[in-house]
Amino acid sequence: MPCGKGRGDARLPRPGPGGLGQGPLGWGADAPGKTARLTDGSEVSIRPIRPEDAPALTALYDRLSPHTAYQRFFTVMRRLPPEWARVLANVDYDRRMAFVALTPDDGVIGVARYPSEAGADEAEIAVVVQDGWQGRGLGTRLVTELIEYARGKGIREFRAYVLADNARMLALLGRVATVLDRRTESGIVSLRLGPPAASATVRPPATRRDRPHS
Repeated sequence: MPCGKGRGDARLPRPGPGGLGQGPLGWGADAPGKTARLTDGSEVSIRPIRPEDAPALTALYDRLSPHTAYQRFFTVMRRLPPEWARVLANVDYDRRMAFVALTPDDGVIGVARYPSEAGADEAEIAVVVQDGWQGRGLGTRLVTELIEYARGKGIREFRAYVLADNARMLALLGRVATVLDRRTESGIVSLRLGPPAASATVRPPATRRDRPHS
């Protein structure tokens, strides 16, 4: 189900003079998690990623099936390189943002992120969900949270790169956003996405503020 094109972030962020940013929903580096109930009734905690999540990202990659890892990174590595994990766990909560989903037993089980260039109103979306947690609405929840956050940062359009046979991810993106352009080349679908139409806005499951699981 995942989508992506690579590690998605070329370098570590340099926070501006105002420090770490904050999104329209009050999200920031120290924001507590909020609990989301999935379609099967299970609950997970969703919060912004933190630098100390780097080892958890490596552990998540180790638990992914080769198929899921390939759908996210378009390659299969024996292990997520520590430098990649460090880059992915460090965001500036503005032009580079990521949300993680956690459970008490498994730790990080899903990640949705976007990187964007300074001053740009477009960002690239990437998401991955651990195999055993797919099909429960978690990907929808993460991407919806990410898009809402990005819009509060002035980002109006999104890019996503999805393997052509990844029907579940293509359907998910079609639900949570408006497909403005779709092109397929060499087995990869390139999507340009806009905000969902008002009548088709996906409302994620009800959430409650909670302490993040560790």
